[in-house]
Amino acid sequence: MSSQMSVNGQRELERVRTVEERLERVEALPEPARGTAVALVQALLALYGDGLDRMASAGRRTGGEAFAADLVGDDLVAHLLLLHGLHPQEAPERIGRAIDRLGSRLHGARARLVEVTGGVARLRVGNVSGCGSSRAAVEEVLTEAVRAAAPEVTGVEVEYEQRQPALIPLDSLRRHATVAARPVRTEPEQV
Repeated sequence: MSSQMSVNGQRELERVRTVEERLERVEALPEPARGTAVALVQALLALYGDGLDRMASAGRRTGGEAFAADLVGDDLVAHLLLLHGLHPQEAPERIGRAIDRLGSRLHGARARLVEVTGGVARLRVGNVSGCGSSRAAVEEVLTEAVRAAAPEVTGVEVEYEQRQPALIPLDSLRRHATVAARPVRTEPEQV
């Protein structure tokens, strides 16, 4: 059993729901209580962000790359690092890893990151089969993965590789047509 926690774990999902529910209650408070509560949440986030920054810095000094890999390998810790702007990997690396992990969710399509420019991630997708709804499903999965891996990205653009038509050399068609058009000689039967 892995000691790694996943954001997809039941306990973490319950905590996320609880936080979201309580934030909605805070937003419904009248002023000045709402302002005070929001300021408290921001102060706590800043405090925890400073603590995470110190832990990450200490880990990099003592554990190097292996420590950073362990941090980003844990979905919950990686999410917290992103939330506080402390993630050690740049957006293109995070997006590439997220796309690689999609596997069967792409239904046979292949996707790769082309670039991240001006806050927009451009992806190229090939081997998409089926109708437009297949493309829409692939785009939805990719967009969700990119936004989870790199929340600072403001847009996702998906380009599709065009399938090249199979080319048959004209000479080979002529050759087959010539062979098919030749009269067949039959030898008279000898009696």
